[in-house]
Amino acid sequence: MDLRAVIVEDEANSREILRNYLSKYCEGVQVLGEAATIEEGLEQIKKHVPDLVFLDVEMPFGNAFDLLDKIPDRTFETIFVTAYNQYAMDALNHHAAYYLMKPINIDELIKAVDYVRGVKEKENALEGEVLQAKSDHVSGKITLPQQDGFQVLDVSDIYFCKADDNYTEIYLEKKKIVISKTLKYFEEALRPYSFARIHKSYLVNVSEVVRYKKGKGGSVVLSNGKELSVSASKKAELLSHFK
Repeated sequence: MDLRAVIVEDEANSREILRNYLSKYCEGVQVLGEAATIEEGLEQIKKHVPDLVFLDVEMPFGNAFDLLDKIPDRTFETIFVTAYNQYAMDALNHHAAYYLMKPINIDELIKAVDYVRGVKEKENALEGEVLQAKSDHVSGKITLPQQDGFQVLDVSDIYFCKADDNYTEIYLEKKKIVISKTLKYFEEALRPYSFARIHKSYLVNVSEVVRYKKGKGGSVVLSNGKELSVSASKKAELLSHFK
């Protein structure tokens, strides 16, 4: 699919380089608008309603995060392009799909665009469809270590797991169990079943997902009504579980 794009970058030379790279190496990316400031960027985004926005971090009178904060209900994906690696965590917290360092590596640029294209194609394919997990393999049991032994739990009873430092909160229909294991431990333990890591803090039972929402990183709604955020970098993994 073609991707409608906007470039927000205060340096004209950098905009030209990125535009030329996209034209030469990333087929199907249509650069519809360019901007040098936050306000111009907002105007271009509202005008073109892009699928993808390339954002430099530092700009006159603000930065990329100020721009994103002005668009709380965004549906586009964001690729940061910057000379500063210290903003990576902030970019992640603002649901960036990808983080590119200057000077731009062409292979990384292609990977970033292909990632966004894959997410958009899958979102479009699932739009209006009944969400159906590719696998319903959730039958099984898992042991939960406790001070006086262990508890045996049916995997299908788990709605989602939430990270809490070196602990994990396991959410069932009517209660929560706290276990002194990391979320990474449960991600590995539940890998054979229909579970997906959707965020640094969440691991969900895909069979309990009843709705997927676009915007920012997106979110999922579970059958118990709980809504959980989806990181932009985890969208592809989540969407790959559905058919």
